[in-house]
Amino acid sequence: MTTRGSAPAAPGGDRGQPALIRAVGSWALAASIFNVTVGGGIFLLPALASRLLGPAAPIAYVVCAVAVGLIVLCFAEAGSRISRTGGPYAYVEVVFGPLAGFLAGILLWLLGTLAVASVAGILVTNLAGFYPALGSPAPRAAFLLALFATLTWVNVRGVRQGTALINVASVAKLLPLLVLVVLGLPAVKAANVVIPAMPTGQAVARASIVLVFAFLGVESALVPSGEVRNPSRTVPRALAIAMIGVVVLYVAIQLVVQGILGPALAAPASAGTPLASAAAVALGSWGRTLLLVGAIISMFGYLSGMTLAVPRALFAFAEDRILPPALASVHPRYHTPWVAIIVQSVLVCALAIATGFERLVVIANLSSLLLYLGCVVAAWELRRRKIRSADGKEPVTLPFGPLVHVLAAAAIVFMLSSITLTEWAMVAAVLVVGALLFAASRTLGGWQRRPVAGTGEAR
Repeated sequence: MTTRGSAPAAPGGDRGQPALIRAVGSWALAASIFNVTVGGGIFLLPALASRLLGPAAPIAYVVCAVAVGLIVLCFAEAGSRISRTGGPYAYVEVVFGPLAGFLAGILLWLLGTLAVASVAGILVTNLAGFYPALGSPAPRAAFLLALFATLTWVNVRGVRQGTALINVASVAKLLPLLVLVVLGLPAVKAANVVIPAMPTGQAVARASIVLVFAFLGVESALVPSGEVRNPSRTVPRALAIAMIGVVVLYVAIQLVVQGILGPALAAPASAGTPLASAAAVALGSWGRTLLLVGAIISMFGYLSGMTLAVPRALFAFAEDRILPPALASVHPRYHTPWVAIIVQSVLVCALAIATGFERLVVIANLSSLLLYLGCVVAAWELRRRKIRSADGKEPVTLPFGPLVHVLAAAAIVFMLSSITLTEWAMVAAVLVVGALLFAASRTLGGWQRRPVAGTGEAR
């Protein structure tokens, strides 16, 4: 996550190095997308989905899967046309200019910040299943302070330590979910999953803006596109396989938990740990323990990875002289952006202590969908201009062509229609501050125009 505009050389030839081997096929890429997508959110979201839509909640999961699938196809096309680091905000910058690119980077940073704060809150809630005292405000805040202090210390000491922590924490996160679905099925009561009446479009949109949190990050699995065989065919096929797998898993979890708990799923007693509550009813105490441990492992792995990644955005903004230079400080011994890591952790910890999960998730999703909408429009414009990447390779050809861009944009607008004025105002305030910082950096002569790879233009 950086905002720097320096362009990497084309893989292989431009630097006299061997070219990357295109060895990743449809199933391998699909597995990668599936693994990246399924995270900690699914351990809590079924309760929110039930509160918003009741037994009709699976409809919102399908809406989210279709929307995210269309968005990622646009990402894949844009990425095949732009040979530069930066991902989503790089596509926006190429088409709309440096201010839009910087604001896209701000949205990406805001998304990561709010997502980490929300997942940290879920982690404490699940730990409270073992230690009920953590459900009280003071012990909860103390634990969050200790958690982020530990993660900060590990990541300040070096990338190697932070990466090792991620690898240790990413153990078999799917096992508890599969156990719940398979062994919990006999405890499902059919009456609990009958939809009494179809929900309104506005209700589905609001549920979708919450549930899309469980699908975010899928585009990151498309980063190694230079190693994908025949990307024009492989990417859409892998995406279809992965999204079908993800939505089947999510819907199965929702149906099983709804079928076991019924109206109690939306009650406060189950709101914090819905999967563990369902497992306790269907499987007994060992099932509850398994689901709580699985949730804690999954979320701790996520927090470890994001504590490693998100501060690099602040570091990059400071290197570009948009934020104070102190944030670009590198530790003399550990060679890590230690000031950025500490500042980011303090901010995230404060948000996790002060703000509830649902509000954090909705604002995070608003940030992500605004970013994605910019990328979808940028992908369409890159296609219209017939821009090719610097390495000369054929860009990804989308099935149904520009219709994918139109449908992706329509799906995003549909979900955004449920955002409240207060939620819009919060994100708008961050973007206004970002725009002022950007304008100040240009006025003071800190920001410099950088070449944009793949276009022959300077932005």
